[in-house]
Amino acid sequence: MFAAIVAGIMFWQTSLTATMLQRGLWLCGALLCQLRLLANLFDGMVAIKRQIASKKGELYNEVPDRVSDAAILIGLGYAVGGVPALGYLAALLAVFVAYVRAVGKAAGAPQDYCGPMAKPQRMALITITAVYLALSPTPWQYPYYVVNGLLAVIIVGCLFTAIRRLRSAAHYLELSQQ
Repeated sequence: MFAAIVAGIMFWQTSLTATMLQRGLWLCGALLCQLRLLANLFDGMVAIKRQIASKKGELYNEVPDRVSDAAILIGLGYAVGGVPALGYLAALLAVFVAYVRAVGKAAGAPQDYCGPMAKPQRMALITITAVYLALSPTPWQYPYYVVNGLLAVIIVGCLFTAIRRLRSAAHYLELSQQ
């Protein structure tokens, strides 16, 4: 969660700095997004390998994930060229995608991590975009279009993902009652 919060801050800071420093902030934000994913992956792997996975651990895994999603996406909304409302909407929908999965599980459906815009896909797109903005020549950057285009893709992708997960859970529950 700490890596994600700092990544969000790095993205936000791109709107307050000169071009050369922006490049470093984009790259740092990209690396921190990947560090967030690695920490999340290792946490789960260690819990399973040591056989200490629990319902309480699941709870403490989910809450920081939602904070992490929000921090990164809201930070992108405030990044150079970003529109804060798009960052907030992307964050809301990312949390909604996880909410649909959690409600489906609570209702008796299996965990559904399908995409097209689950956490790994969101982080991959964010990382690729941040690396592009860090390494591409300045005339190719167009941060207004790139950042807002990224947020728009995440928003639309999260809507499709939530609908897909909802339909999948409903279908499973319908079949299990027959």
